[in-house]
Amino acid sequence: MSNYEYIISSLPYLTPGSRYADGRDFSSTIEEIRRDLSEKDNALLDFLLEGFTPEKLGDDFYTRALHHRNRFLREYFRYDLNLRNAKVEYLNASLGREKGEDVITGDGAEMDFITDGLDIDLKRFSGGEFDEKLRLADILSGNDMLEREKQLDDLTWDKINQLTVFNYFDIEAVLGYVAKLHIADRWLTLDEQAGRERFEKLVKEVKGTFKGAETV
Repeated sequence: MSNYEYIISSLPYLTPGSRYADGRDFSSTIEEIRRDLSEKDNALLDFLLEGFTPEKLGDDFYTRALHHRNRFLREYFRYDLNLRNAKVEYLNASLGREKGEDVITGDGAEMDFITDGLDIDLKRFSGGEFDEKLRLADILSGNDMLEREKQLDDLTWDKINQLTVFNYFDIEAVLGYVAKLHIADRWLTLDEQAGRERFEKLVKEVKGTFKGAETV
């Protein structure tokens, strides 16, 4: 069994200057986390990390994600799919491409793996709630590409917070942290100052986890 309180208390591995400490990077931080996770929890982490690889994001992956037993993975990738498809549709409209082109619908997915009795609405693959739709439309209409990317990641960060709002010391808190760490890590390459700011925000949120748990 994973010792979540210990894992979460050890999560940041970041310096006060909001960078990785001691020559660490995203991969080494993930390996540190893995050492304290059970085999079952490592499998959940593997699935999340698979979703960070663009070439793997297709019908089969999202179909598996939307039928996953873990709530965080299911809802995070539900959001991720909606976000991706909305961005593609915006691009289609901007370039005069046919509506629906390159949108992931799940039509080509293998369905044999779906677990019997899992209560997930199959229709949600091509629809479902997307509460962030209006905010996303405002972001995509912006002209500054770098600022637009920052706002898109802010949208995702807020979604992760929403999905883990009542998760303190459990695997979903760990998965939420890794999803945020992935965002912060990307910004160290795109914009170092923005990356440092995101790391600092992440450190503060992890520290706040303990204060929040004390009030529950």
